Amino acid sequence: MFDFDVSLLAEGREIPDGSEGLTADRQTPGTSDAVRQLDRGQGFGSSPNRRQSRCKSAASSHSRDRDKTMDENSLTVVGIDVAKRTLEVALPGKKSLEIKNNTKEITNLLKKLPEAGQALIVLEATGGYENLLVGELLVAGYHVARVNPRQVRRFAQALGILAKTDRIDAAVITRFGEQIRPRTLSPLSQPHVELQQLVLRRRQLVDLRTMESNRLEQVTAKPAIKSIRKVLKVIESQIAELDEEIAQRIDSDEQWKNQAALLSSVPGVGTVTAATLITDLPELGELNRQEIAALAGLAPFNRDSGKQRGKRSIFGGRARVRAVIYMAAVTAMRWNPALREFNQRLESQGKLFKVRVTACMRKLLVILNTIKKTQTPWQSPHERAHPAVG
Repeated sequence: MFDFDVSLLAEGREIPDGSEGLTADRQTPGTSDAVRQLDRGQGFGSSPNRRQSRCKSAASSHSRDRDKTMDENSLTVVGIDVAKRTLEVALPGKKSLEIKNNTKEITNLLKKLPEAGQALIVLEATGGYENLLVGELLVAGYHVARVNPRQVRRFAQALGILAKTDRIDAAVITRFGEQIRPRTLSPLSQPHVELQQLVLRRRQLVDLRTMESNRLEQVTAKPAIKSIRKVLKVIESQIAELDEEIAQRIDSDEQWKNQAALLSSVPGVGTVTAATLITDLPELGELNRQEIAALAGLAPFNRDSGKQRGKRSIFGGRARVRAVIYMAAVTAMRWNPALREFNQRLESQGKLFKVRVTACMRKLLVILNTIKKTQTPWQSPHERAHPAVG
């Protein structure tokens, strides 16, 4: 158990969590590197930022104990450029190999790769086209790193490589892996993957509902209005079904059920927000307040040069997490006593709404992080100040 007063959160004071990492001072060098360290590639060495396993059998999409014993210099890096139908593989010491992106071809590829456990396979995130390859590689025991395509492109530009083909990209990905040593993945359990897909599908339907609602305001023809309303009715029905399915999945797993109950105890946080945090932010409760904010993309970064002091702004992180935290924070700014008072204080200082809501998002995430870390349900500041008698 952590030795601090949870009521400090409501006062906006620093929490002495005792872990090393980012400092509270936004001017401090290293703060602006938080997302790069946590979400864009973690080296193989031991790091205080690495998520520790909840249990030895738990599966996660982030590296854990297995990479502590890995000698990064002994690993052979293989870069793979992923497309919808093809894979370009930069095999070490050989010409690159192009194969089809299907199970049969990938199975044959495994025979041509270096021995499992002795190779680091680096590939870019391509919106899901890489999932089949990643799954087969992980099952075969390979160390796999999935990296941000924007980082690889900028890396190529820094090397002076301006041309872009699949073969060139595969070679650049290999060099990127050799220089950066991005952190590796671990396989997710099937229930976790399915819950993640359900949460994502719900988010897609909500986006569709928003688009159709906007179209409804722009049309005057009665048949068009009737068509849009029918689509909206179907979307609403689908969202309701997914909400029920997500709730049932969470209730079926004791660990998820306890986590959701803890997180949902905070006013403004509902089942969907809790489910998103469970699936897309498993590090919640394992990092300190600066690190978790940076990981979610809620840490303001410096924009200074010489005597010029630019505006601080958030950047990077996990967009899906940030989206649900935004909706929860907007609700909490009205109904959560701690967030409401915090918002009113910022408003009295003349802060714009965008600044206030971002600050409330970060504060809410820090509160959730502390609740998860201490396994202590939410209590409002007034309840803590005036405990019930009896």
